[in-house]
Formats: sequence, structure tokens, C-alpha cells
Amino acid sequence: MTSGVFAAVIFAALLHAGWNAIIKFGEDKFQGMVLLSVAHGVIGAGMIMVFPAPSPAALGWLAASVGFHLWYKAFLTGAYHRGDLSRVYPIARGTAPLVVLGISALLLSDTLRLIEACGIVAVGLGIFMMARGVFANREAATLVPFALMAALGTAGYSISDGMGARLSGSVSGYVGWLFFLDACLFTGWGIARRGRGLLPRNWRVLTLGLFAGMASVGAYWIAVWAMTKAPIAIVTALRETSVLFAVLIGVVFLGETADRTKILAACVILAGIVIMRAF
Repeated sequence: MTSGVFAAVIFAALLHAGWNAIIKFGEDKFQGMVLLSVAHGVIGAGMIMVFPAPSPAALGWLAASVGFHLWYKAFLTGAYHRGDLSRVYPIARGTAPLVVLGISALLLSDTLRLIEACGIVAVGLGIFMMARGVFANREAATLVPFALMAALGTAGYSISDGMGARLSGSVSGYVGWLFFLDACLFTGWGIARRGRGLLPRNWRVLTLGLFAGMASVGAYWIAVWAMTKAPIAIVTALRETSVLFAVLIGVVFLGETADRTKILAACVILAGIVIMRAF
């Protein structure tokens, strides 16, 4: 992985943590996720008009990714209703790199060195350590199944999009169609579930939701592009270092607690990044 790709993925991680914090900050998490999807649809439609459509070889992966994205959004929203950002986010994101690593080793053609695999494992374990309070202090344990299911969705769409983008012929066109289709389905489901009252009349809420959507599109476009330049498992692991930013946002802006375990976990995650990058 080149220095430019590495820096781009870390920046994507910051953007990803930012939009998650916006969704968590709002009082209605489901409404926030629907607003996120509205922004996805608008931006996706614009990208479709500008960039070439993905090649037929990528369409199966695209369809699978849309399904996994919907799965992820539904379970992530449920998890945020049940726990803190600094607990939900590590579980939801920390599981994905380990799942992707396993699938990459068994099914994908990506070549990973042992030291890189060790770095990915370190990142995953460090992220799990961030969520220790859920188990040690019995903090809203009901969030765990939702967060784990969201993680499976993350792993699924990471692999689908990495493979699909490589076959698409146009990463931007692929991402545009992905967000447009995902937005149409999720927004339609949200309105069917809650009615038109789900869409806010408060301009502040609307602006925050749309801003989160823009950050989300930018973050994921970078990640998908990076998967065409580097192994999917490495990009996924680096992208999940967004948990460091999420915990910082949770502590500084949302009033969540910081303890020694979180600090130690941050050191383990950073060690994993160094291993993947320096060796």
C-alpha cells in the first residue's frame, strides 16, 4: 500500500466516525439514518449522471452490496438505540476486519503477508477492547447482538464492493449506483414504516442528516477506491481505525467516559497500524 492510499484511508476513517457521531447525537436514530440515505440518493444520482455505469461483470456484486448495506443500517440503528457510541461502534466495526481477513485467506486472491495479518488482528482486538465495558460492567448488553449483526453487514459489503469495484471499470460509477439504489430502498422502507412524518421539518436536523450523508459518501468512495489499489482486508482494517476518532468524539463532545481500558485499546490499535504500515 502506497503512502497516498494509506493517508486517504485514514482520512476516510475520520469522515466515517464523524457521520456516525452525528447519527448518534440526534434524538431519533432511525430518522437520522433515513436522512443519511436521502443524501446518499441525491449524491448517488449526481454521480450516475456524470460517471460511466459499472460493467455487467460487477452487477452481481453490486446487488449483494446493496443488500448488505441495508442489513448494516437496520442493525446499527437498533444498536445505537441501546448503547453509547463508544461501545456500539467498536463492536460493530471491530468484528468486520477479522471476518474479512478470514474470508480473504480462504476465498479471495489477495496476497497478505503474515505480518500484515498480525497487524489486522491487532487492530481488531484493540477495537474489541474498546467495548469491554459492555461485558465487564453489564452496560446495555442488549446492544451486543445488534452490533455484531451490523458487523457482519460491514464485512459483507466490504468484500462485495472491493470485488465489484475491481470489475466495474469505473469506481465512481459503481459507488454512485450503490448509494442511489441503497437510498431508494432504505428511504422507501423507512417511510413505509413510520410515514411521511419521519422526514423532519426542523432545518437543523435536516442539515445535520444531509451533512452526515455527504461525509458518508466521501468516506466510502475513498475506501472502495483504495480496495482497487490494495488488499481488501488491509483497507477494511485501516478503515475501522475510525473507532479511535469515534471514541474521541464520544468522550469530548457527547460526554461519554474514558478509562484505562480505552487508552490501552487505542495503543493496541495504533500498534496494529504501525505493523501493517512499517513492515
